[in-house]
Amino acid sequence: MADAPWAEIREKFQAALALSRVELHKNPEKEPYKSKYGARALLEEVKALLGPAPEDEDERPQAEDGLGAGDHALGLPAEVVEAEGPIAQGAVRLAVIEFHLGVNHIDTEELSAGEEHLVKCLRLLRKYRLSHDCVSLYIQAQNNLGILWSEREEIETAQAYLESSEALYKQYMKEIGSPPLDPTEHFLPEEEKLTEQERSKRFEKVYTHNLYYLAQVYQHMEMFEKAAHYCHSTLKRQLEHNAYHPMEWAINAATLSQFYINKLCFMEARHCLSAANVIFGQTGKISTTEDTTEAEGEVPELYHQRKGEIARCWIKYCLTLMQNAQLSMQDNIGELDLDKQNELRALRKKELDEEESVRKKAVQFGTGELCDAISAVEEKVTYLRPLDFEEARELFLLGQHYVFEAKEFFQIDGYVTDHIEVVQDHSALFKVLAFFETDMERRCKMHKRRIAMLEPLIVDLNPQYYLLVNRQIQFEIAHAYYDMMDLKVAIADKLRDPDSHIVKKINNLNKSALKYYQLFLDSLRDPNKVFPEHIGEDVLRPAMLAKFRVARLYGKIITADPKKELENLATSLEHYKFIVDYCEKHPEAAREIEVELELSKEMLQVLLVVARGKPPQCGLTSGAMSGPRIQTGKTLGRRNGAR
Repeated sequence: MADAPWAEIREKFQAALALSRVELHKNPEKEPYKSKYGARALLEEVKALLGPAPEDEDERPQAEDGLGAGDHALGLPAEVVEAEGPIAQGAVRLAVIEFHLGVNHIDTEELSAGEEHLVKCLRLLRKYRLSHDCVSLYIQAQNNLGILWSEREEIETAQAYLESSEALYKQYMKEIGSPPLDPTEHFLPEEEKLTEQERSKRFEKVYTHNLYYLAQVYQHMEMFEKAAHYCHSTLKRQLEHNAYHPMEWAINAATLSQFYINKLCFMEARHCLSAANVIFGQTGKISTTEDTTEAEGEVPELYHQRKGEIARCWIKYCLTLMQNAQLSMQDNIGELDLDKQNELRALRKKELDEEESVRKKAVQFGTGELCDAISAVEEKVTYLRPLDFEEARELFLLGQHYVFEAKEFFQIDGYVTDHIEVVQDHSALFKVLAFFETDMERRCKMHKRRIAMLEPLIVDLNPQYYLLVNRQIQFEIAHAYYDMMDLKVAIADKLRDPDSHIVKKINNLNKSALKYYQLFLDSLRDPNKVFPEHIGEDVLRPAMLAKFRVARLYGKIITADPKKELENLATSLEHYKFIVDYCEKHPEAAREIEVELELSKEMLQVLLVVARGKPPQCGLTSGAMSGPRIQTGKTLGRRNGAR
């Protein structure tokens, strides 16, 4: 070390740390990095006062020396070499300064310079990296290099640094275990050194950050299972060490629930969402810590936004759980299969018996009172698939509660797309609830509610800017009318002599379904109103389904006019023929609509025979596709994906 007084060095270092912690918004608007530059100047002064590193004076650090220069980059075991003696202490103190200079340059968006300093820090510490004095600093330097390379989108390099940090932490805890020195302590007098408890807290926080960054890297690499595991571990550790920001923690837990929902792990998803609710409730109630940002108390809009986002995650939970139950219990025409329902009832007891053992495998959040609070929220929500209307209704009401909560923030003015997605989810909740309902009139009312909430959405939407959204809503409204018509036909089938009011109602529903399917199909036309010869992959299946349903709808129009009936027959024939011809030219389309294509070929043959022969008897019929009475549709459009 140089001959400068040690007190002066310590004072400059502490002043540099204080300036580094000044938040950017507190700097002059025209000099956002003023405090960072001031800290950098002081750090450079300290570096000069410390003097050059022994045996390393003229060596300029190179970036490649960091990742590939030693076994630390491969996560291989290190040997314990204590940083003892003046030479070792000098190297460690310089490494601390290099670390802070590296972070400083990264904070001011000078990544190459930041990398150079951090790599220099690693080189100075390499032989001491497993020692009590250096392990925390070494891991922090590697973590920062991991973030730096991640920002450069060099994900594999970032992964190597971060996995090396993880391996070093595990080796240190296994072989040594005592709380290591915090990097700031190298410039503190003995009487100001940290307690063992504080050292442990800071070191565990460093490792938690390491896991958090690894979760991001694995997510970027599409290693989703690993990403979820590391994210869950990070959240758990943050609670254990009381080092979290409630709003941020809650949104991360709610986001993690979506991974579990997609994997159909509803128990884990429910746990994440219940924990998110409990922790979000702490917002503004816990004392400020170094982990707490100012956003929590100062930005009420952010609070309401995060609350709405968590609500949307709950909606997805309820909706997906109900939809999964529907898929498990429906027959080949999309109706409730009583045999499958009874089989699932028999499995229910087994699922309940296994609950405890499954829960032990899951990563649980919190301990003591916090754990009890999370469990209290969980117990009010099932994670088992609903097996009847009453069970489905409970999930529906919960989902609808969160729909209203989400809409409080995601309003149509300012959050058009988000608002529409929430309304679409609300519609989907009604749709899947209707599956469990046995009363056909009540099912009709549920679809009517869907239409009532969806139709206003497209009135003011400019198709030029919201083309995809418009298409989605048009298709969904058409399908709702389509389902209502099928139900009304089924109700009429049970009557001996359906009156003219029922016939009119069926035809009006048919007309409305046709209108919206046609709007959807017209949106696919080019500026010259010509339907595309080749339909894009993103709209291929819905376009083919729309064509199929239009064909079926024309065949279901009830009319006493033979001429009109023949016109409808011809139109129906035209749409079936389009499907068959298109699939012959484009085999990829046939794979998308196998069931509908098969039915289209069958109907094409039937209608061609009818068209060549005697016109069908008119009256209260559903045209050429029906017998002497109104068809329920169960022989045609409601098989599998053909609904």
